[in-house]
Amino acid sequence: MINRILLTAITSLLLLVGCDDGLVEPVEPVEPEGSSSPRRVRALTAEQYSNSIAQIFGTDVSGAVLPPLPQFARVDGLLSSGAASVGLTSDQIEQIQQAGAAIATRVVDSAHRDFLIPCIPVSALEPDSSCAGTFLRATARLLHRRPADETKIFELVAVADAGAEASKDFYSGLAVALEVLLFSPEFIFISEITEPDPDNPGYERLDAFALASRLSFFLWNSTPDNELLTAAENGQLLTPEGLQSSVERLLASSKLENGMRAFFDDMMAFDEFDSLAKDPLAYPMVTGGTLTDAREQTLMTIVDHLLRKNLDYRDLFTTRSTFMSPNLSALYGVASTPNWVPFEFEESGIRRGILTHFSFLAAHSHPVRSSPTLRGKALRELLLCQKVPSAPPNVDFSALEEAGDGLSARERLEVHSTNPVCAGCHLVMDPIGLALENFDGAGRFRVTENGAQLNVSGELDGVFYDDIQGLTTAVRNHPKLPSCLVERLYAYGTGGPLSLRFDRATLNYLEDRFIVNDYKLRSLLRDIALSNAFSRVRPDIEEVLL
Repeated sequence: MINRILLTAITSLLLLVGCDDGLVEPVEPVEPEGSSSPRRVRALTAEQYSNSIAQIFGTDVSGAVLPPLPQFARVDGLLSSGAASVGLTSDQIEQIQQAGAAIATRVVDSAHRDFLIPCIPVSALEPDSSCAGTFLRATARLLHRRPADETKIFELVAVADAGAEASKDFYSGLAVALEVLLFSPEFIFISEITEPDPDNPGYERLDAFALASRLSFFLWNSTPDNELLTAAENGQLLTPEGLQSSVERLLASSKLENGMRAFFDDMMAFDEFDSLAKDPLAYPMVTGGTLTDAREQTLMTIVDHLLRKNLDYRDLFTTRSTFMSPNLSALYGVASTPNWVPFEFEESGIRRGILTHFSFLAAHSHPVRSSPTLRGKALRELLLCQKVPSAPPNVDFSALEEAGDGLSARERLEVHSTNPVCAGCHLVMDPIGLALENFDGAGRFRVTENGAQLNVSGELDGVFYDDIQGLTTAVRNHPKLPSCLVERLYAYGTGGPLSLRFDRATLNYLEDRFIVNDYKLRSLLRDIALSNAFSRVRPDIEEVLL
């Protein structure tokens, strides 16, 4: 990692100073031969389900009901990676079917049928195979993310006709057939289909429709639209020019913001806000609305910084620019705002970067007080991709309990250093978490704890600092910060956990590209989507997870 950064810096210097023979051309990173990713089968997330229904039928239909899709385990830092190894319970299957029935009923009701169904039956009181086939063929293509074969359409039309015959209502019969589509595995699961790669004998590649789905769920967190499916149908998506054109269109769409909000919400483990609570006696100012806005503030900041302004990813950890809401203004101690507004923390103030947002500080604290250990662990694992081992089951906490709550966090945590079982892990968490002790368990600024002046100096992997500004700068410049984003984003885009054996060279290439492109997110998204590894599939073999 460090060698590659030094190489990039030296190359840039040579470009500036030049030599007698002219400027030295930089070495363009080259994707390693044989780059590939596994074929995936993964369940739709609840948000992807809702986004897909909204894209196909409209937001008023998608708001009708949302089935309780399975809870995913967090794998290598991402819930989305857990979607590649999940099943459905019988209760979830029943609830998904009920959700499909509710959505189908709304699609065909009198308020929606005129603009969602592209034909009018000869009679609303009896079957019409032609009109039913027209609607079901187009809808199956969108829901299954590829054209359905005619045998399937014939079966669906038969279901619609039978339902219409029994109910004496064409639209009721059509709703039954639509319910079948919404309940089908082809919709609920993203199952990637492959084909031989003509340019690389011995390798498979995603077929055009599987590639369309991988691109769309990666960049938009939703199903492919009609234009992307058309590019797959006519073969354009499998050509370098056609693929680049489609990727550029997806990157230019406003839906990219939705896709990246979903990714960073996952990467930052913001799902924990769904169950986060603070003791109302200790922090009466922290309400459900406050916590909702804390999550939203950081996501708005990320989208604005990385997509709208197209700035350096590392500067998210030192920027003073953010957004403010009425709920948050009281906690931050700033003038109240009528609604969400752009906001900039004072240059001389202590807050800068997303580590000083309430979202990070409150989420990684206890209900009644702060936690340097939780904050240090979150920084290591979420942002630097450094796994901190769990505490062994036989740890003796009696010394820590006897220390009491009257001491400062730094004094309490010194107890860990007296226990060799604890010291190893806590040395990588506590020092960086202690640098955030100027913020209490709700994220409010303070200068003392239990009457004692806070000491927030510390060290992050050889970089020493005296205050929170020093920590945020050390995080901003840490070599693992950009490489962690590359790892998480590549895993998210390819739909599952990484393999140290097979993916390391590809990750190195993508990180080199990230450095050359000044750590810009849009460029990284483009490089991942256009890489051979994104569309080329390696043989099914047992993988060693990172």
